[in-house]
Amino acid sequence: MTPLRSMLFVPADSERKLAKAQTVPADALIVDLEDSVDATRKDVARESAIGFLSLRSSIRASTLWLRINGVDDGNFSSDVEAAVRAQVDGIVLPKPRSARDVLALAAQLDVLETRMNRPLGVTTILPIATETPSSVLALRDYANCGPRLAALTWGAEDLSAALGAEAAVDEHGAWLPPYELARSLCLLAAGAAEVPAIDTVYTDVRDMDGLRRSALAAHRDGFAGKLAIHPDQVAVLNDVFRPTPAAVQAAQNVVTAFAAAGGAGVVACGGKMLDRPHLLRAQRVLALATTSDAAVVPADGSDFPIG
Repeated sequence: MTPLRSMLFVPADSERKLAKAQTVPADALIVDLEDSVDATRKDVARESAIGFLSLRSSIRASTLWLRINGVDDGNFSSDVEAAVRAQVDGIVLPKPRSARDVLALAAQLDVLETRMNRPLGVTTILPIATETPSSVLALRDYANCGPRLAALTWGAEDLSAALGAEAAVDEHGAWLPPYELARSLCLLAAGAAEVPAIDTVYTDVRDMDGLRRSALAAHRDGFAGKLAIHPDQVAVLNDVFRPTPAAVQAAQNVVTAFAAAGGAGVVACGGKMLDRPHLLRAQRVLALATTSDAAVVPADGSDFPIG
């Protein structure tokens, strides 16, 4: 299991921000060719991204991703080719209309990986699956996307624009009903597809307490990680989504109880009766604990947001 606790966006056309991102211990670094790049700088950003991603050995992030432009954008095919050339771990696909767009991207990757002598299937896909009303209503179909689907995530900004909404959150910062629905459906769709769900960004980059509350709520609900737009957010996300010693011990107790039961479907552990879903959850916790590091990133307050 590759952890995706923290997935940090960085604009592809900013040398300063790319240089800073090189040292950030995020589980995933997403070099962005879409929203953070002006339309007149797409070609420059693409070449910059390829150059930066070639420095893999000196980039601290565990996995490297490229957010390309959407399937209807004129830059789409060039972006996909750049991703394969740069040998990224995965592509973040914005504004998919449905799972069909993921399958179309997967087919294009099949061709490019074969042409460039890359292992077939090595480039995975993370759709931002709620950026249009039609995509929210098509979330159930992501269970049929095949092995390239790495995870599912969601976003509210483009969705609220498509709906003509004045706000996505209430006066207390809580998601309004359409966006809470999109969040929940994304989580359920990821579960149906048996891939991790990644929570959307927390946009106030100075509010670390608010970020922690948001991340704790996401972790409670079943999200495996969260998108980030500033390096200072990474330490909080790595901490919140890293299993605690108590959680690891509890998971080990569950696994041990099932092992001692010799294949029984239900066991007693800690005064509770547990069945197979509890075992699967415990195994996921132990796998994540094995692959999660203890790295932190200093909060120096420097400017970095992708927008």
